[in-house]
Amino acid sequence: MSNVLHTDNITMQFGGLKAVSDLSLEINQGGIIGLIGPNGAGKTTVFNMITGVYTPTSGKVIFNDQDITGLKPDRITALGIARTFQNIRLFQTMTVMENVMISKHVRLKANLAEAVLGLPRYSRARLKQYDECMELLHKVQLDDVVNEQATSLPYGKQRRLEIVRALATQPSLLLLDEPAAGMNPNESQELMQFIARIRDEFNITVLMIEHHMEVVMGICERIYVLDYGVTLAEGTPAEIQNNEKVIAAYLGAVKKDA
Repeated sequence: MSNVLHTDNITMQFGGLKAVSDLSLEINQGGIIGLIGPNGAGKTTVFNMITGVYTPTSGKVIFNDQDITGLKPDRITALGIARTFQNIRLFQTMTVMENVMISKHVRLKANLAEAVLGLPRYSRARLKQYDECMELLHKVQLDDVVNEQATSLPYGKQRRLEIVRALATQPSLLLLDEPAAGMNPNESQELMQFIARIRDEFNITVLMIEHHMEVVMGICERIYVLDYGVTLAEGTPAEIQNNEKVIAAYLGAVKKDA
C-alpha cells in the first residue's frame, strides 16, 4: 500500500512552548486514521502544519512524495488536501449549493479575465461545475436541500455539508477535525457510515481528530495518540485500547467500559 502523507519529525514551537515535538506520521493510501489525545495535546496544530496554516519550526511534511512544508493553504488544497474544522464554518448567508460551489472554484478551468468579461469559456466551466456539485450532493443525499440556507439545516446535515464542501475540492487526503462534535449517538453512527462510504466511493484517505472514542474505535484502522505534543502510542484500535500508557493518559474510562 502506497504512502500518501508522512511527516518527518515535525515540531511546532511558539516561543518557549513546544505544541508538537518531533512528530512522524505515516498515512497510507485508502486508510482511515485517527489522531487522538487529551485537550491541548497538539492535534489541531498538526492539522495546521499539514495544511499550511503553520510552517513547522523544524521537520518536513511530505505529500505524495512532494515536500509541501511551508506552502500556502490554497496551494496545498490545489495539490489535493482538504480539511474540515471543529467549529462548523459554513457560509451562513449562502445556500447549500453556493457553499459547495465556492469550494469547487479551486478547480475552475478559467482565468480572472474570462470571469470578469463573462466569456463563453468561463460560462461553460461554471455550468460544468454546477453539474458536478449537483452530482456530488446527490451522492450524499443533500440534493433535496440545494437551495436552502446552509445554516437552516439540522446540525447533522450541516456537518455532512461541511465534509461535502471539502470533497468538492477533489482531495486525495481529507482531514476531519472532530466531525462528531455535538452529535448524539444516532448521528454519530450515521457519521461513521458516511465517512466509510465516502472513503470508498471517492477513493480518498481520511485522517481524523476525534474525542468520541466509540467513533474512533469503530471506524479507524490505525490510531496515533498524542500527549503534550509527543507521540505516546501508535497502533490498531485493539492495541491502543490495551496500551497501558494510553489508558493512564487518556482512555481510562473507555477501558473500564470495554
